[in-house]
Formats: sequence, C-alpha cells, structure tokens
Amino acid sequence: MARNRYDVDEVLEESFDVSQLKRLAAYISPYKKKMAGIILLMLTSSALTMAIPVFFQKIMDESIPAKDMNSIYLYCGLTLAIACYCALALALKIRTMSIIGQNIVHDLRSDIFCHLQELPFSYYDDRPHGKIQVRVVNYVNSLSDLLSNGIVNTFTDLCNLIFIVTFMFIEDVKLTLVCLCGLPVLAAFIVFIKRRHRRAWQIQSNKQSNLNAYIAESINGIRVTQSFVREKENTGIFNRLSKNYRTSWMRAVMYNFTMGPSVDIISAVTTSFIYVLGVRMIFAPDSVMTAGILIAFTAYISRFWAPINTLAGFYNSLLTAISYLERIFETIDEPVKVQDAPNAALMPPIHGTVEFCDVSFSYEEGQKILDRINFKTKQGDTYAIVGPTGAGKTTIVNLISRFYNVDSGQIFIDGVDISTVTLHSLRSQMGVMMQDSFIFSGTIMDNIRYGNMDASDDDVIQAAKTVCAHDFIMGTENGYYTEVNERGSRLSAGQRQLISFARALLADPKILILDEATSSIDTETEILLQKGLSRLLEGRTSFIIAHRLSTIKNATCIMYVDKGGILERGSHEELLALKGEYYKLYMSQYDFLK
Repeated sequence: MARNRYDVDEVLEESFDVSQLKRLAAYISPYKKKMAGIILLMLTSSALTMAIPVFFQKIMDESIPAKDMNSIYLYCGLTLAIACYCALALALKIRTMSIIGQNIVHDLRSDIFCHLQELPFSYYDDRPHGKIQVRVVNYVNSLSDLLSNGIVNTFTDLCNLIFIVTFMFIEDVKLTLVCLCGLPVLAAFIVFIKRRHRRAWQIQSNKQSNLNAYIAESINGIRVTQSFVREKENTGIFNRLSKNYRTSWMRAVMYNFTMGPSVDIISAVTTSFIYVLGVRMIFAPDSVMTAGILIAFTAYISRFWAPINTLAGFYNSLLTAISYLERIFETIDEPVKVQDAPNAALMPPIHGTVEFCDVSFSYEEGQKILDRINFKTKQGDTYAIVGPTGAGKTTIVNLISRFYNVDSGQIFIDGVDISTVTLHSLRSQMGVMMQDSFIFSGTIMDNIRYGNMDASDDDVIQAAKTVCAHDFIMGTENGYYTEVNERGSRLSAGQRQLISFARALLADPKILILDEATSSIDTETEILLQKGLSRLLEGRTSFIIAHRLSTIKNATCIMYVDKGGILERGSHEELLALKGEYYKLYMSQYDFLK
C-alpha cells in the first residue's frame, strides 16, 4: 500500500471540522476551574494596568504644572505596586498553566497510546512504525504551547481589548475610531492566507512523518545497511527527505511570521495618523485635547495592538495545531476491527478442542490467503503446519488467537465460537511464541516473566530450564538479572528464541502456539529442547509451524497448507506413504542434509 512507504505522503481519511476542536475542549474541561481562576487573576492584573496611562495623564496635566511632588510620588508608588502584582500574577500563571498544559498533553498521549494497544495487527501491517510514533510523540508535543499558554492568553487578551477600547473611547472617540480602522485590513489579510497557511502545515506534518518513518526504519535495519555497505545511499535518501521537511517547514513558518509584521505595519500606520490628528487637535482653537490626553491615548494604542498581536500568534498556533489534531484524532478514530462483540462472554476454562469450519481469510479484498479451511483437533493433540512461504501457515495460528477477524466461517474452541467471547479471556489462556522473538529492554527475568506477571522467580527459572535456556542465562554476567537491550541486541538469535519460548511456557497455556520456535536453535540444543517439550506438551493442544521437518515427526497430525487450503493431512508416516507434497518437501530437506 502507498501509506506503507516512507517516501509517500499520508492522505487524511477525513478533513478537519470544528467538532475536533470540541473534542480537544473535552480534554481541557477537567481543568476549567483552575484555568478560570488564572483567567480571573490575569484580568484583575490587566484591569489594574489600565490605570497606569491615566496616572501619566494626571502627572502631565496636573502634577507637573502644579509642581506637586507628593502626587507624583503617589502615582509612581501605585504604578510600582501594580507592576509587582502583575509580575506575581504572571509567575503564578506560567507555573499553573505549564502544569495544566502538560497534564492535558499526557491525557491526550495516553488515549492515543491506549488505542494503539487495541488496534489489530492489520493496522501495523499497513503503516511504517515511524509514522505511528511521530503522532504519539511529536504531534502531541506540538500542542503543548497552545494548551499551556494560548487558551488563557486568548481569553485574557480578548477581555483586555474590551478594557482598552473602553478607556480609549473615554479619552477620545474620534481617535479611537481612527485606530479601529486598521482592523478590517487585518481581517482581510487573515482570510486571504488562512487556507494557504493550514495547507502549508499539513504538508509540513507529512514531510515530518516521512522523515521520522525513514529514521525508524534505518535504525531497525542498521545491521543490514552496514552489511551491504548502503551507508552512502541511505544518507542520500535521508538528506532528500530532510530537505523536503526543511522546505515545507520554511514555507509553513513563513505564513506564521507574516502575521506579526502585518500587525506591526497596520499599528504603525494607524498610530502615525493618530499622532498627526492629535497634534492638530491640540493646536486647534477651543480644543479639549491636551498633551496628557494624547500621551495617555498613545499608551493605550500600544496596549491595543499588543493583545491583537498575541491573538494573531494564537491564530497561528491554532492553525498549526489543527494540522496535528487531524492526524491525532484520525489515529484515535481508527476503528478497532478486532474487538469484543456486544455482550461478549468470558471464555470458559479451555480444554483444547479447536475446530475450523469453512474459514476463509484475506489481508486485502479479493486476494484470499485461506479458502474454506476445515479441521478439528482433540485435547492434547499436536498439530504441525507446513508448506511454502506465504501459504498461510502463520495466518492460521493468528486466527486461533483472533489477531484478525475471519472473512467467513467460524472458529470454535471447546465448542465455543471465539468471536463471541472477550479477547482477554481468550488470549490469556494461550501461549504464543511468534516467529519474531521480540525482547524488551530490561532483565532476562523480566522478559520471561512477561508471560505471567504473577510468576515467582522459581517459576521463571523452571520455565527456563524446561526450554534449556538456564545454562546460557547463568553464563551471563548477572544471570537472570542481566540487563538486555531493546530487541535483545546483546543476545544471539537462538538465545532470544529460548527466552521467548520460556516466556510462552510460563503462561501455562491450554493452547500453545509455536511459530518457527526452533528456527534459530542449533541442533544440539534442539535435541535437548525436544525432551523438555515432550513433557510440556502433554495434556495441551499445540500448533507448531516449522520448516525443519525433523522437529515435527511426532506430531499427532501434520497439515500441508498451500494455495489457500489444506492439501494433505496425516501423521508423518502417513504423509510419507502418500508421496505427495509433504514427501517432496521432506525428501528435499533430507537430500540437502546428506
């Protein structure tokens, strides 16, 4: 799919609408009382500062002509007190809103991460993981400033504008109307660049996503890169993606930076007109305009355009945030295609009978991987699944755990349709070892205990002994408490598989699924492992996918899967006697090993 490439821009499934801002407001709602308190505090601060230009007017028109130093000291003292109060209010606002903003960011990030935990395998099959990660980290972080300062500043500045315009009208109506003439020009400019501005930030978010996806892919594949000496080519790809990101970012911020200068230009022009008009009014006969009034009014003008500049900055931040919100909410809205059915029941304790009834499945519409599959196991049976690459072997075991929904047909465990029970109650009774032996950062003990968080240290050690992992673990520097890196880079492929095997066994599952469980284990270890497995598999239903046919000779039933169906089934001896596809596969391995 195109969306599964790092060099192809993502396409939004749905365009932005106002309802998404309402959804963001829902995250703000729990903190509205604290935010209201901060807004009230900032409004009192702003209201007090409105008196400062009046103090200057009094000093110019009354105190200085009268040489009244006491009133000058009084006005200066009041100005200093107001300044101190404003400084304390600002400090409290910054501290409180920073905490609130980060709490909102945490809530939003938690929701998107929890939703990602529920999405099926198919979601991750379709996307580079870097493009998912950028939404959880970078995009949510980009909302931090908007949530921490933008909202409170907007409310405060809107009220400030009301205060300022009121005081300006009190001082002089004609000059106020001249000042307000600049607003329609600014509004027309905002309407002109709005769509271009938003589109520029959408493109920037796409380029950032592409770059992040390629970085993640490159880090995961660094061993292959160095093995095939691809460093120069990869650096070229990175530079191209980075240049695209830089170009898109420069274009996006260009629109941001045009807003502030536009406000400044309009402010300068209107202020110049007011100075000219004010001075002419002072010189006019019978005019009530004084130098003090003009100074006070010009002080209000600077205060008038300051909140407008802040509101323009908030508008910029909002348009930027919208481009990120579209991606964030698109992820949160991604349908959980594999989920509990309405009124889903708990899966009863599993005994181990598994039945596929006319099961069909396809990853993409029109391309069936499985077509009307039918088989039934008994409790304690060991079913081996073999066949060529891409035949659907792993798909079968993934359907048993309901990692995907079937297209048609039904899967029963102990006669219960697994689509009617909760996923947790189903999967918690299964032990799954995937083909990719994923190791988490932490200790070896923690990695094995991941299969059963209530297990004791002795249980962990016993599971490791069963799968023959104990000896190599004890050979590490700190034994079971040795720290391993993410993906187990300090361990060999065989050691990672043994740890994953112990993890699956520790869960004490009634159904055990082993997908290429011994593919990276040497022959000597495999012989020991088979002895442990023979004891473990007693009484459990197990499904084993294996390319090394020597590991499945003792299976109850072997199914040869290809072309969407089960072409052959039976014991090892029965299938060899058929001299069909299984026989050809076995003999090809036998000839190869001779």
